[in-house]
Amino acid sequence: MSDPVISQKAPYSLDLAPGTYWWCACGRSKTQPFCDGSHQGTDFTPVKIDIDSATSVALCGCKHSTCKPYCDGTHKKL
Repeated sequence: MSDPVISQKAPYSLDLAPGTYWWCACGRSKTQPFCDGSHQGTDFTPVKIDIDSATSVALCGCKHSTCKPYCDGTHKKL
């Protein structure tokens, strides 16, 4: 598997409304941190996020987190 593109070396801190979201795993999306289909032809697939009630999240921006799609601080080591 190839390495993802680092979209930013910090999390995306967002307030999300209830719904389904697709987190970009490849780092190529123009609508970071969400998927826009740019992973087509790569080894990557987006990660589905189901939000039941309004919540604040920190989504991984470096694409190297071990608890994808959430930030675990891995960006500090890159």
